[in-house]
Amino acid sequence: MDGPDKPILLVALGGNALIRKGEKGTVTQQFKNLVLPIRQIARLSQDYRIIITHGNGPQVGNLLLQQESCSVVPRLPLEILVAQTQGQIGYMIESTLDSQLMDLGVHIKPLVSLITYVVVSEEDPAFSRPTKPIGPIYASKKQAPSGYPVVKTAKGFRRVVVSPKPVTIIEKREIKKLITADFIVICCVRGGIPVVREERAIQGVDAVIDKDLASAKLAHEVGVDIFVIATDVVGVALNYRTKEEKFLRRLNIGSAAQLIAEGHFADGSMRPKVEAAVQFVHDGGKRAVITSIEAIESAVEGQAGTEITL
Repeated sequence: MDGPDKPILLVALGGNALIRKGEKGTVTQQFKNLVLPIRQIARLSQDYRIIITHGNGPQVGNLLLQQESCSVVPRLPLEILVAQTQGQIGYMIESTLDSQLMDLGVHIKPLVSLITYVVVSEEDPAFSRPTKPIGPIYASKKQAPSGYPVVKTAKGFRRVVVSPKPVTIIEKREIKKLITADFIVICCVRGGIPVVREERAIQGVDAVIDKDLASAKLAHEVGVDIFVIATDVVGVALNYRTKEEKFLRRLNIGSAAQLIAEGHFADGSMRPKVEAAVQFVHDGGKRAVITSIEAIESAVEGQAGTEITL
């Protein structure tokens, strides 16, 4: 099937695609972990036009820790750290993908990693309530760096920042042109660099955007057909990690929205993923699937994960 005629698939990779639980996150570990999801995406690229997005929580956390451990050089604002990880993770995905394509005998396939800005609104209520934990974990509040809001989490004390909703992806036109030309596009790492508009200019803000919500926004704006959210569980479940746990194979957006409203999903785990899937389908996408890193191909084929449709 020729490039312009192939359906568009967006795969939003979770942080565990690079760093698994219990790992230190060395470069060697991250490259090794990428092989499994990227090999599947390489095979899928023969039948789909591909967009890849990715989280960057551990990578930004490491950069923050490095900054807080050294006073010799000036500290950088959060949007610059997000930009740095976009380049870092884009390089790792692109180089791994190029190797996997060559293993399949595909020696000419255009790839591009795109630094991506995402507009947020200064009027977003999130700006009055920082909730997103980032960076290192501290044993006590006193150990955390001054000047930032700090909250106690299950693992310890962490800095929190605001997490506004994405309004639009600035590079959406460029991304659409690239996928029309059958480029594989890597973009919106960590939900993109959050910016606000000031007349015709843009200004970075100290915030993070949920990667899955930004991916859903991008998917709508460029006309994605299938939206896959790949994470560290097989799909959506009720009563997660209890004796009453029940895996949900299929949901329509009405029942999914009702489960969200009833509080079945935690804010820091499955809730934004289900919200993103619902938003994508509501905005006209054909289907969204929440699945494990190991089952990306099976999920695209309709044989794995939790499938959310109209």
